[in-house]
Amino acid sequence: MTNVLLYASHRQQLRLLAASLFFCLFTFSSHAQKVFDFNNECRTAYKEILSLKLQNGQKMLDAEKQKHPNNLVPYLLENYIDFFVLFFNEDPKEYEKRFPSRDQRLALFDQGPTDSPFFLYSKAVIHFQWAAVRIKFGYRWDAGWEFRRSFLQAKENLASFPSFSPNKLYHGAMQVTVGTIPDGYKWLSNLLGMKGNIKEGMKSVEQFVRGNDEWENLFHDESIFYYCYLQFYIQNNKEGVAKFIKSQQLDLVNNHLFAYLASNLALNSQDSERAEDILEKRNKGSEYLSTSIWDLEMGYVKLHKLEPDAAQYFDKFLKNFKGKFYVKDALQKLSWHYYLAGDQNKASWYRAEVLKRGNTDTEADKQAQKEARTGRWPNKTLLQARLLNDGGYYKEALRLLHGKSVSDYHAVEDQLELSYRVGRLYDDMGADTAAIPFYKEAIKLGEFRKEYFAARAALQLGMLYEGKGDKATAITWYERCMKMPDHDYKNSLDQRAKAGVARCKGN
Repeated sequence: MTNVLLYASHRQQLRLLAASLFFCLFTFSSHAQKVFDFNNECRTAYKEILSLKLQNGQKMLDAEKQKHPNNLVPYLLENYIDFFVLFFNEDPKEYEKRFPSRDQRLALFDQGPTDSPFFLYSKAVIHFQWAAVRIKFGYRWDAGWEFRRSFLQAKENLASFPSFSPNKLYHGAMQVTVGTIPDGYKWLSNLLGMKGNIKEGMKSVEQFVRGNDEWENLFHDESIFYYCYLQFYIQNNKEGVAKFIKSQQLDLVNNHLFAYLASNLALNSQDSERAEDILEKRNKGSEYLSTSIWDLEMGYVKLHKLEPDAAQYFDKFLKNFKGKFYVKDALQKLSWHYYLAGDQNKASWYRAEVLKRGNTDTEADKQAQKEARTGRWPNKTLLQARLLNDGGYYKEALRLLHGKSVSDYHAVEDQLELSYRVGRLYDDMGADTAAIPFYKEAIKLGEFRKEYFAARAALQLGMLYEGKGDKATAITWYERCMKMPDHDYKNSLDQRAKAGVARCKGN
């Protein structure tokens, strides 16, 4: 009898224990609901991260995770940190260390509230950032699938939360990107199920940049980065971008992302003086991301001015950089530097290194590899003119070529480069009428050659006529550019020509 009573009592205790555990678990789960709370602490950390003060941002995120362990926003912002570290520095060891966090964050986001616009948005951002990173590390197919996931998630989120303005930024930027994929790669976008639209994408991005709601204000600095690059390369609006950057009064000293944006675009718009000013004045504090990209950019600045200290910046970049993008290009520039300085031994050594180091994923690296394989050295006068032209020193470059004619050069490639270079210099100086016959001569000489000069001449003619409002003639030259086969920089030139056709047609 006693044993029966003890058994019954024991069963009752088990029921009470089970009920207590159920109550505790229910209470815990109700309090452990994951949230996307972009609170003031997260906003401050986000600003620090976008300035590339990554350690400061990480400390703030660590404190926020301790204070609010169910908030998922810190994990989204940590991905920004990984993105900047990997995108700028390309260190394989850092990639191996940071990649597992990608899956962990996505798994955490799955626990978030599905009725929040941040549920899909956060995933889209992570996939977008890792697509860019994976390209840098050579995982191109994986990068394509990352981009596809981001594209489709942003599209779905836009349909589910049309008033959530950040959708416009990412979906718009990706629409533009897909819309400019060269025809040779169109099969890839079709295979991945993506359809772009340059006009609609640019409209979405611009609406976000010009907007004034809570999220448009919060993500404004990030949107400037995408907007400027799209305007610069897709819309060919170099002057507009320069004015926009000035009108926004961007802090180019204490915000390293803006310093990179402005200096990089200055270099690519042939304004080395402006780039040098930005690079020299930026805050050199230790709290910022340490990256070799500053040395690479200063190396270009100095080389464009034909200054003797260019080599030290390229050497420093190559010594400290752990990645592969632009390594061959930097080595090529060092070979040019010593070639022009009359040190043929060093010039030849660096050219040999071009064939051993880096990769050919960028078109600049691919071109450096091709040149190194030819064994042919460029004409010194034409090379000096090219570098000065790239830096925005048009009068000095034109002075070097004064009195020169095609008949002064025996090699067809030199005749071709002279025609293109003179046309480009006149074009850059605003002398359109003088530039046109030189561009046409370059196309005649090089339309079926491997050098990029003829295709670039056709692209420049397209932009020139587009600027005059003669869109029909512009389209003719853009299309001619795209038809030229198998030349240096083909993909990037085709992409820009395709964007030009779209602008002229209003698409």
